[in-house]
Amino acid sequence: MAKKIYPDAQSALEGLLHDGMTIAAGGFGLCGIPERLIDAIVASGVKDLTIASNNAGIDGEGLGKLLRTRQVKKMISSYVGENKEFERQYLAGELEVEFCPQGTLAERMRAGGAGIPGFYTKTGVGTQVAEGKEVKSFDGPNGQEDYILERGIRADLSIIKGWKADEAGNLVFRKTARNFNQPAATCAKICVAEVEEIVAVGALDGDCIHVPSIYVKRLVLGGPYDKKIEFVTTRERENA
Repeated sequence: MAKKIYPDAQSALEGLLHDGMTIAAGGFGLCGIPERLIDAIVASGVKDLTIASNNAGIDGEGLGKLLRTRQVKKMISSYVGENKEFERQYLAGELEVEFCPQGTLAERMRAGGAGIPGFYTKTGVGTQVAEGKEVKSFDGPNGQEDYILERGIRADLSIIKGWKADEAGNLVFRKTARNFNQPAATCAKICVAEVEEIVAVGALDGDCIHVPSIYVKRLVLGGPYDKKIEFVTTRERENA
C-alpha cells in the first residue's frame, strides 16, 4: 500500500497544481470546507482556475480567499449570495460564472465520478439554466415532458474535508459536513483530503465508510480547526 499521508497541505498538493486547471471543492458555506488545502492553493499562486463548488465561501474565508487574490477565472456554483467580492468581480466582467442548480451540481459531480458523461433532468427547463442545452422529451406523470441534458463534471483535482480517515484513506464525514464532499471526492483525476483525525486501518466500521480509499490519493491531517460562523444571530435573554 502506497503511503498516502503527507505532513502538510503544501506537500500534499506538490506536483498537482497548474494554471488553468479545474478543481472540484467540497463544502457548503463554511461547513466542511478544506481550509488547509485552500490556503495552500492561495500560497502556490496558481491562477486561471475553474472551480466547481456549491458556493465561493464568504469574503476572506474559504474559496473567498482565492477570489480575493484573483486566482479564479470561472466558478461553477449554485449559491453565491454571501460574497460581495464575488458579486463585484462578476458584475465587472472579471469572473465567469456558470450557475447550476444545487441538486444538479451534486449530480454532475456524482455522474463524473461514475463515468457518466451526461444525464437529463427537469430542473431548469424553461429557464436561463436551459439556454444552449439539448432538450429531450420523456414520459412523465403528465405525459411527455421536457428534460435538459447536463454534463457530468470531471476535474483535474478534488479537494475535500473529512472527519476521520484511516491510514489507507477510507473516509468518514460528520453529519451535514458530508454535503458536497462526497460527490466531489470521486469526480477528479486525483483527490486530496484533509481530515480532523487519522486512525489505524481497521478502526473504522467498514459498513460506515462514506468514501472508499480507492478514491483518495493523498491525505493530510488538518486539525485543529476554529469553528467559523457565517451569521451570528442572537436574542436578548428573557427576564429571569
